[in-house]
Amino acid sequence: MFDGKSILITGGTGSFGKKYTETLLKRFKPKRLVIFSRDEMKQYEMQQTFGDPIMRYFIGDVRDVERVTQAMRGIDYVIHAAALKIVPTAEYNPMECIKTNIHGAQNVIEAALENNVEKVIALSTDKAANPINLYGATKLASDKLFVAANNIAGSRQTRFSVVRYGNVVGSRGSVVPFFKQLIKDGVTTLPITDPRMTRFWITLQQGVDFVLKNFERMHGGEIFVPKIPSMHITDLADSLLPGMRTNKIGIRPGEKLHEIMCPADDSHLTLEFEDHYVIMPSIQMFHSEPYSTNILGEKGAPVEQGFEYSSGSNKRFLSVDELRELNDQA
Repeated sequence: MFDGKSILITGGTGSFGKKYTETLLKRFKPKRLVIFSRDEMKQYEMQQTFGDPIMRYFIGDVRDVERVTQAMRGIDYVIHAAALKIVPTAEYNPMECIKTNIHGAQNVIEAALENNVEKVIALSTDKAANPINLYGATKLASDKLFVAANNIAGSRQTRFSVVRYGNVVGSRGSVVPFFKQLIKDGVTTLPITDPRMTRFWITLQQGVDFVLKNFERMHGGEIFVPKIPSMHITDLADSLLPGMRTNKIGIRPGEKLHEIMCPADDSHLTLEFEDHYVIMPSIQMFHSEPYSTNILGEKGAPVEQGFEYSSGSNKRFLSVDELRELNDQA
C-alpha cells in the first residue's frame, strides 16, 4: 500500500525513523519519503546512509504548526514519532515535554487535516497506560488527541490511530547500549534500579513491522498493542555479562516496577486478536466502525472484564539465551 505514496515521519532521524526508512526502501517503492526533524546534524548523518532520490530532509519542529503544515503538503501517510521521551528529563523539564508531546501532537493533527492526509499513526508507549510520570501523562494526552481527531475530521478522509508498545531493544538512550558501554569501560557491577523490575521487550524491526501492518488494519480511533514478551532486568544483565554482580540503585523519578499496555480500567474497550490487542475509543465515533473486524478481515473478541496486560504478569518471558540473541542484533 506504500508504493507510489508520499510518506512523512516526524522525529525521523531517531532509531525508529531510520529503521522505518530502511524497511520502506527495501520493501516498497514510495513516491517520496520526508524526514521531518529539528536536528540538522542528525539529518546530515542520515543522508549519508539514505541518499535515495525519493528522500527529502525537512528541518522543523512539531511545536511549529506552520512548518509542520508546510511539510505535509502532498503527503498521504504520516508516522508521528517525534517526542521527548526520557523519563527523568521530563520530570525536571515538564513544560518542555508538554510543548513537544501534547502541543506538538495537536499541531500534527491540524496539519494532517489541513492537507487532507489519508492516514496518520502516532507512536505511543506503555508508560501512557496508568501513567505515574510526566512523559507517560503527556503521551496519554497525545493518544486522546489522536483518537478524538477522527471526529474532528468530519467529511475529510483523514483517519488517525495509535500504536502503543514497550521498550525497544537497543534504541538510543535505552538500557542495553548503556549496559554495553559500562561493560566496555570495565565496570565490576551493573546498576540495577530494582531486581524485581520487568519490561515489555520488542525489537526495532518488530516495532516497524507492527506499524506497517496497522496502516493496513486501521479504521481510525484504535490503539493497537502488540503481543510481545517480557523480560526480567536481572536476566538482561546476565545476558550481557554472565556472573557480573549487580548493584541496586533504586527506582528513578517517575519509574515503575512493571509496565502496563492494556489497563484493567479499559478492559471493557479491549479486543483480543491473534497477535495483538485493540483498545477501542471510549467516545462515540461519528464513523461507527466495527472494530471487532479490521480492514484486513481479521476478527477480534472482547477480553474478560478486569483483564490487564502487564509486563509483570505476562504469559511469555524471554530467557537469558533469548535476550542474549536479541542483544547481539541491537
